Amino acid sequence: MHVVITGASGLIGGALVGQLRQRGVSVTAVSRNPRAHSALSGVNWTNWDGLTDAVSGAAGVVHLAGEGIVDQRWSKARKEALRNSRIDTTRRVVTAIQEAGEKPSVLISASAIGYYGNQVERESTESAPAGDDFLAQLCVDWEAEAQGAEVRTVNARLGIVMSTEGGALPQLLFPFRLGLGGPIGLGRAWWSWIHIDDAVGVILHALENNQVEGAINLTAPNPVRNREFSSSLGRALGRPALMPVPPLALKLMLGEGASVLLASQRILPTRTLDLGYRFKFTEIDAALQDLVA
Repeated sequence: MHVVITGASGLIGGALVGQLRQRGVSVTAVSRNPRAHSALSGVNWTNWDGLTDAVSGAAGVVHLAGEGIVDQRWSKARKEALRNSRIDTTRRVVTAIQEAGEKPSVLISASAIGYYGNQVERESTESAPAGDDFLAQLCVDWEAEAQGAEVRTVNARLGIVMSTEGGALPQLLFPFRLGLGGPIGLGRAWWSWIHIDDAVGVILHALENNQVEGAINLTAPNPVRNREFSSSLGRALGRPALMPVPPLALKLMLGEGASVLLASQRILPTRTLDLGYRFKFTEIDAALQDLVA
């Protein structure tokens, strides 16, 4: 079995490569600078110009490439970079699949729960309509671009990935360990999270099961309010969680990008469960205990 991965040096990509290698799967990783990663054992690195040859005959392609959403303050240029890094790379992946001598069986293309917009209290499953803000429109266009591959296509709508190796959690750990952690504002916003093991697990499930197709939510079955998340992280670390973070501070730091952390999204993985995936971590206490305790 051979799988091609873009974004293999990222948080989810790196964990996915590790799981595939443990299973004896051959992995080709795509990078703008393959030599920078050549020391990674058991992985064949190629540049984007070699993508068509790489995907030909592959069991699957997992497309995870894209600039970090909350790594920098959103400016006009940054928003353009966020869009181009997703739309343009997806177009290149789709073109490579179309031109391949032997098409891969499946394309799993990353998306995000930003698709649903800020829904405040409403529960949203995969059948819910898209929102109308910048990130929602980006996700709509991102997913639409992937549909041209003409193979079984999965749009993996990622929630807030919990891992100590990257994402939101390491940024939260420092103030919490100092006893300075707490909810954002009143902590009423819903956070739809997923443990890194389940994020990788759902992707593996989609690779291996032909019935998985279309949009699926990569979020745990039990989203929590931000104040509950903060209390849970405090318990896992044995530290208080009483210092609220003013929303204005996030807005000054990230500009419009603060909306990603301030949005209330109560997202349920209904199709993911219906298609047979069983989560390892369904409760936030167990997930954070596993990661940081």
